[in-house]
Amino acid sequence: MLVNIGRESLERGFEDDGTEIEYCPPSGCTQAVAFLRERGGEFAELARDSDPDVRLAAIGGLGLFLDDADLAAAVLRELLAAEQGIAARLRTVETAATLALRLPAASHQMMDWLTGLAADPAQGPVTRLAALVQRARCVPDEIGEDVVPAAVGLLRETVRALPVRPIAPAPSHPAATDTVAPQIVAAFADLDRHTRVYAPTTALLRTFHEALGARLPERTAVLTEQLSSPDPGSRLDAVRMSGELMRTWRGDHTRLLLLVAAQLTTADEEVSAEAAAVLESCHPIAAPAREALAAHIDAQRAAHGPDVWAAPKGHLRSSHQEGVRALARLGDTRAVPSLLAALDSDADAWRAIQVAGHLPQAAEELVPRLGDHLRRVDLSQQWTEMSANAILAALAALGDPAAVPRVVDTLDAAVRHEQHGVTQSALQALGAFGPAGVVALDTIRSLTTATDAHVRPAAVAALWAVGEDLAEVMPLLLGLLDDPITFRISDAADLLGEIGPPASVALPRLRGLLAHDYEWVRVHCAAALWEIGGESEVPAVLEALLQAMIQNPATANHVVACLDRMGPLAAPALPLLREQLALPRRGGRFQSIGHDEELQRMVRTLIARLDPPAPSAPAPRTT
Repeated sequence: MLVNIGRESLERGFEDDGTEIEYCPPSGCTQAVAFLRERGGEFAELARDSDPDVRLAAIGGLGLFLDDADLAAAVLRELLAAEQGIAARLRTVETAATLALRLPAASHQMMDWLTGLAADPAQGPVTRLAALVQRARCVPDEIGEDVVPAAVGLLRETVRALPVRPIAPAPSHPAATDTVAPQIVAAFADLDRHTRVYAPTTALLRTFHEALGARLPERTAVLTEQLSSPDPGSRLDAVRMSGELMRTWRGDHTRLLLLVAAQLTTADEEVSAEAAAVLESCHPIAAPAREALAAHIDAQRAAHGPDVWAAPKGHLRSSHQEGVRALARLGDTRAVPSLLAALDSDADAWRAIQVAGHLPQAAEELVPRLGDHLRRVDLSQQWTEMSANAILAALAALGDPAAVPRVVDTLDAAVRHEQHGVTQSALQALGAFGPAGVVALDTIRSLTTATDAHVRPAAVAALWAVGEDLAEVMPLLLGLLDDPITFRISDAADLLGEIGPPASVALPRLRGLLAHDYEWVRVHCAAALWEIGGESEVPAVLEALLQAMIQNPATANHVVACLDRMGPLAAPALPLLREQLALPRRGGRFQSIGHDEELQRMVRTLIARLDPPAPSAPAPRTT
């Protein structure tokens, strides 16, 4: 506990070079670290304790808190010579790197020691691999071409040296109840699943991947070796690391996607389930795995029957469900039979509902079932909000007007039970149906004066989508532009931009809002200015958009979408667009894989339009 408190305090209270961060309160981080460093010598004593668990717990304190570099180095050498357990040896080598990074006086001797350990054939492959990785952690900019091949070779030896063990069963989790939504139960189960580690070298390999950073070919080579391990726990951790790499870094991940997809057919159902879950989470780039996913779920249905979605074996059920969800998010109708089985049986139906909106080709089969599920949601219970919202979002995405009566009934019930979140979702769904939702016009109109922060702008948007009465909507939108709640201003600006030139009365207020202190408001208002005012607004719009994108890169998707609509007039943005495309890490809204892939696509398209390659010169004629 003390080591963890100290490590957390160091991360929060000090820069990498040991200087104190100004915002850290003196009574918190800095005092904790000072207290522990005053007692650094005690960690040296505890690291020599006769109890192996005490030694293991204390080793990390040598690197974090002991300021006597020579004493710390001596204890670490002594420990490595005496310890036989893998965990203690890994912790000792890790602590040597921590000491080298923290104390300049220890850096040279610890780095030399790590170099020697990595090359010493008398050491076991686990220790040599640890020394190689930890040295790379100390000087990531100096990782040479020989480091990754050496690490892969040592990893191969390590696999042969360590016993193959079955994956330890995960603890069981409570089921959903009448007061706890199944989505909440699943979220906590996922948190537990993601914090579990199955192989002793996983933390070490995570460190290696962090040191390699944007070197994607090298990291893929390491993961290829990890994924070929005979140990199922090592492969499970490698599948998870593969997902983290693809969700964090840009690049061509086709090879890694196929390697993960190959794990779908493993006999270890937990590994298969994890592979399917990773492909589902990486669905915006998972197209190369489409056929493997389809074959996987078809084979499961053939082997276990059409009800495999609700299989009693947890890992089999999870593997099938995640595979179906990944295929559905790719818009592949081969996922439909399992989704229909889920909706008909009500077994984990919420998982099917979350992805149903990606399959408009199957709307005729999906919409009646989704409507039936929506009818059965009891909106007198607050915990049902998540379920209702998910169904409404799916119906809106499918876009079948046959769903309108059920959505209207849900809107009425949500208003009656003061379920504001469901009211907002129902209004958004009706807006997606457009004039087909006219039967709800009176209810929508009454909600344009609602006091709930989210309901009012959603009602105004639905009023325009359903009624298309500019005279009725404009006063409401102008009122929202004066609202102190920033997202209401942004919502109003978006709708004004959708209306376009007929909303020109809003131009003065939108121009004034370009001086707003919140960059998101400026982005939405600038986009609306362009849509309404056109070319005459370009200088102010460009300045607002580009400044916001520099200030807050999360606005990039919105900014680039507007620049794309501006066409050649967006040419001054070219340098910033090229900078954006050159970034190795994923960006855009929430830095999510979906938003980032969309951002990259838009930026490439826009650059090609604004700066097309020069035509090649014709070849000289010969006689």
